[in-house]
Amino acid sequence: MKKLCFLLLYIFSIPAFAQTNSLKSAISKKADSLQSKIVAWRRDFHEHPELGNHEFRTSAIIAKHLKVLGLEVKTGIATTGVVGILKGDKPGPVVALRADMDALPVTERTPVPFASKVKTMYNGRETGVMHACGHDSHMAILMAVAEILSSMKSELHGTVKFIFQPAEEGLLPGEIGGAEEMVKEGVLENPKVNVIFGLHINSQTEVGIIGYRPGGTMASVNDLQIIVKGRSAHGAYPWSSVDPIVISSQIINNLQTIVSRNLNVTENAAVVTIGAINGGNRSNIIPEKVEMLGTLRALSLADEQMLIERVNQIATKTAEAGGAIAEVKIPYSLHYPVTFNDPGLTMKMLPTLQETAGTANVILRPAVTGAEDFSFYQEKVPGLFFFLGGMPKGGDPQTAPSHHTPDFYIDESGFALGVKALCNLALDYMDSNSK
Repeated sequence: MKKLCFLLLYIFSIPAFAQTNSLKSAISKKADSLQSKIVAWRRDFHEHPELGNHEFRTSAIIAKHLKVLGLEVKTGIATTGVVGILKGDKPGPVVALRADMDALPVTERTPVPFASKVKTMYNGRETGVMHACGHDSHMAILMAVAEILSSMKSELHGTVKFIFQPAEEGLLPGEIGGAEEMVKEGVLENPKVNVIFGLHINSQTEVGIIGYRPGGTMASVNDLQIIVKGRSAHGAYPWSSVDPIVISSQIINNLQTIVSRNLNVTENAAVVTIGAINGGNRSNIIPEKVEMLGTLRALSLADEQMLIERVNQIATKTAEAGGAIAEVKIPYSLHYPVTFNDPGLTMKMLPTLQETAGTANVILRPAVTGAEDFSFYQEKVPGLFFFLGGMPKGGDPQTAPSHHTPDFYIDESGFALGVKALCNLALDYMDSNSK
């Protein structure tokens, strides 16, 4: 009897299996055929970059494309965000796919004909604007995914929500936006999202490679401000002062003991960086105060809380020992949680990535101390965030220009793999959760 039941189950599963394989074959062919279109979209976005919360031209192009595909489109979410909803003809779960849209205040140096020449004022200074992190690639890839999956509407078991998000790179003090604001404005509701997938192209990973990691894969980030208040004096009479510069230097040195002495380095990495220190305006005047700006990175919530507590303790007590006062703000203007890939979901979808790219081309990568606000979605629903190779084949990761730099470069031949991976993740998840 058991053998008969197994045989019947096998026989009835053959049509569904064959149908899924047929759709995947169609996805692969369509992704390859769209390569020139994806490249054209990417180059257009690259040549016309826009900073966070100012992606007006960008979002208009995306919204128009999604409307042409027949999707239900919502705009103006978290200022410039765009969401397209594709309802498959068959019942099933809701899968969200996300791309970020904003560029960076970086002046481009790459010798490509579509290099950005856009200038803007940022923090009171003129600067170039550049897609120096690959968000132009992410948008183009997701636009192609929407085009392919919308052509298969009658075969989809569920709904796909395409999220094009502004302001991933952070905000100026006082601004709101990004993934956190999109979540607050209900992007994961109506219909309620069951799972979310996202990718990030990587300029130091070879084209054709997909990298993944279960659990903490990108760090939390908290920016910080420390203001040390002392007493000003003539530089010739330092004994009349409470010198905030000397005390700030002691604080900076003492902060380095957090990672070396308070963190269990066998479990996770962490970073404590002071990136700016400002105080004084003349060689012979000891100033009244010094401002420091920095960033904290951690790969678990417990480590994140420990870093914050120790920075506060070290800064205030070191200042107190020198007769000064230290005011600490953490976060100062930016906080992202840990980008945490749900372990169960990651292992469930790993075969999909391996089938798409080839098992040898899907690698378990170490965690990184860069941060991603995709983490705000993962706080609400299970998510998987993976990395797509964008370095030319044979390139050296040690010398390839890194993200957020003027020479950042992406090999466009890797885009089709990203399209196939997102399409197949959505398809397999919907099929396996619609029974």
